[in-house]
Amino acid sequence: MVVRLHLNRPEKRNALNRETVARLRAELAAARENPEARVVLLTAEGADFCAGADLAELQRIRDASVLENFDDARALGELFVEMRRHPLPIVAAVRGRAFAGGFGLATACDLILASDTARFSYTEVKLGFVPAMVMAMLKRSVPEKVAFDLLTSARVVDAAEAHTLGLVTAVYPNRDFETSVNAYAGALDAQSASAVRLTKHLLYHMDGMSFEAAIGAGAQVNAMARMTEDCRRGIDRFLKKD
Repeated sequence: MVVRLHLNRPEKRNALNRETVARLRAELAAARENPEARVVLLTAEGADFCAGADLAELQRIRDASVLENFDDARALGELFVEMRRHPLPIVAAVRGRAFAGGFGLATACDLILASDTARFSYTEVKLGFVPAMVMAMLKRSVPEKVAFDLLTSARVVDAAEAHTLGLVTAVYPNRDFETSVNAYAGALDAQSASAVRLTKHLLYHMDGMSFEAAIGAGAQVNAMARMTEDCRRGIDRFLKKD
């Protein structure tokens, strides 16, 4: 089952605010508890995926105290952590602009499927702001010098370049985008749920490990995977082919 999360503020270019962040966190928590769920697909209404913070949110940030801004930033940071720790693969489907926090939200997903209309930019430096929390994810996605360029130049990257840089998993023609995204999510949904969950857990669990520790963690997950029903059924199917 593919669980769909939907950004639905097209009149604001799906800009992030506190309510949107809280809703995404609640919906991710519900997906975690759904025994039928295998994939989370994050989509957006309208021409743009997410344009970052809207004007009202920027005004609130400008006038808020240090502690208020810290609490606000922490809530967004906790969303990013919850996405990385979530047992299900999270796929972003990006059309149009994914700017500032919108680009960060997409980067926090495990996979990004982009329309050929997609455009990406970390625009924060234009406001004297720092895309601070996003760095933790971006640095794991692209080489350090590429990350530095994206974070400090605020240049707009099209879907083709984002794919070349390794930020985007696949690019599809806009006219076929919805069909292509559904097919990709469906194929992921059809994979072994236990194998996909264990793969995501291990991949991110290896962050910062030494080579020897990573091999050790891999051996543990390897043994766990062998004991799952999915693995046993898969081995039985393979043996029957012979």
